[in-house]
Amino acid sequence: MRVFNSLAIGAGLLATTMMAPAHAEDAPKVAAIVKGLDNPFFQTMQKGIEEQAQADGVDVTVQAAANMGDATGQADRLTAMALQDFDCYLVNPISVSNLVQALVPVAQKKKPIINIDSTIDAEQAKAAGFTVSTYIGTDNVAAGALAGEEMLKLVPKGSKVALVAGIVGDVGSNARIKGFKQAVEGKLEVVVMVSADWDREKALTAATDILAAHPDLAGFFAANDIMALGVERAVQTSSKDVKVIGLDGIVDALKSVAAGELSATVAQYPYVVGAMGVEACKVAVKGKELPAYVPAPVLLINKDNAEASLKNFPRPGGDYPDPLREILK
Repeated sequence: MRVFNSLAIGAGLLATTMMAPAHAEDAPKVAAIVKGLDNPFFQTMQKGIEEQAQADGVDVTVQAAANMGDATGQADRLTAMALQDFDCYLVNPISVSNLVQALVPVAQKKKPIINIDSTIDAEQAKAAGFTVSTYIGTDNVAAGALAGEEMLKLVPKGSKVALVAGIVGDVGSNARIKGFKQAVEGKLEVVVMVSADWDREKALTAATDILAAHPDLAGFFAANDIMALGVERAVQTSSKDVKVIGLDGIVDALKSVAAGELSATVAQYPYVVGAMGVEACKVAVKGKELPAYVPAPVLLINKDNAEASLKNFPRPGGDYPDPLREILK
């Protein structure tokens, strides 16, 4: 396993550049725009982008939103990058629509657009005159279903559970909730669903209220780990035996699972998603055909494998399918 340097992130650090080796004057130039670095998930994604670029001899510039709610600011940064001479654009939008207009000049220059993690709405993109070259990310419905299947193992049939979603209308959150519901339908009773905007404190407050209103609640599913950690804090304060499952696989969540606090998380691998995005840009710049969709690996993490997952972080434990790597051979 490679040893990774820690990622230094200051309050004003919104862009970094990883340069290809000096001799690679024809190195592909990639512009990457990611969500807010106030979330460790996207810090890890940035790290994957930069380290894969370094390994592949790609010149990458990474810009980030100021925070997870900075949809307009993220679009403004991409608009500025679209005016520059990049060979490929790697985009991780805050919403399905916030980067659509900023990508119009990119499409007009016929530059490949690689969409990672959170999707751009295909109909809005089509109306704006472009399509993305490929989408790389988690099957969020399947990930949510993994969480649901784990909850079924943890609580008795017919138990009451609550759902904590992200931002209202967020496609990824909706898909995760959908997958969970499909897995537990007819087996568990979903008594309430609230939106906590991906925020730990909002999730803590919501969970506290839900626990008071439903004293017989058996479990929570939160659509990301940040919220799950807030929910778990509320559960600890209540001194009740309520199972909590999150989704993302951030370090704090893995540590919490290992310590017997969170019951489980479904781990995505943002490092791999970012790295695959760079590989996709390299494929596109070479003029090779890209698959329309590249699935990213996911894994259910519980007490049994939490320590091993921490040891392997930020990568999965072992190899994983990567069609882009095969194309580049």
